[in-house]
Amino acid sequence: MQITWLGHGTVELRFGEQVIVIDPWLENPSFPAGYEFQKCDTILVTHGHFDHITGVLPLASRFDSQVISNFEIASWLQSKGAKNPTAMNKGGTVLAGSAKVTMTHAIHSSTIVDGDRIIPAGEACGFVIEFEQGRTLYFAGDTAVHSDMNLIRELYAPELTFLPIGDLFTMGPEQAALATKMIGAKTVVPVHFGTFPQLPGTPSALQRMVEPLGVNVQELTPGEPWTY
Repeated sequence: MQITWLGHGTVELRFGEQVIVIDPWLENPSFPAGYEFQKCDTILVTHGHFDHITGVLPLASRFDSQVISNFEIASWLQSKGAKNPTAMNKGGTVLAGSAKVTMTHAIHSSTIVDGDRIIPAGEACGFVIEFEQGRTLYFAGDTAVHSDMNLIRELYAPELTFLPIGDLFTMGPEQAALATKMIGAKTVVPVHFGTFPQLPGTPSALQRMVEPLGVNVQELTPGEPWTY
């Protein structure tokens, strides 16, 4: 599995020939200069905020990507020209190529800025992604820590988890440390930090808190692939 963090909450996953992009914000300040997508089979959208959705339509149009999101966002994207939206809701599972994608709970708001309007975009979510050969990861999305993370461990036992750690709009390192304990994954990739001064959480702070649990915090550099 090749994982490339593209700054903020945007992540590209490659598993064999399959490419999944999560929450594309291609204009984010940490997006690696000159980075070019070669392929995008599936796009996962956790919620409607601009810093997670503005790259969806350009990518989907270019690659004819399947777009998986909640019903409200899928309907809005379809009204804007998306050709392959897949609407679902929390607890449901759909196929993305050979991967199984399950929508999970998250605690966060979700709206879409559409011209001069702010429209409701359903509830924010996370995703559990189950690849072939039994590899499972959990992408929490923008969220506070919540007790359903215990259920994610019990149901899916993910080996890898992506957690927001920036604070202010999501959990910071302290809540993320508790989330790590509940989820049970031994490797954590921090996201949604450092983009702006208002997101001060750091991977090193999280690492200090989870080290007694035997957890590795894998800090990624935007645009540099990591093979896991």
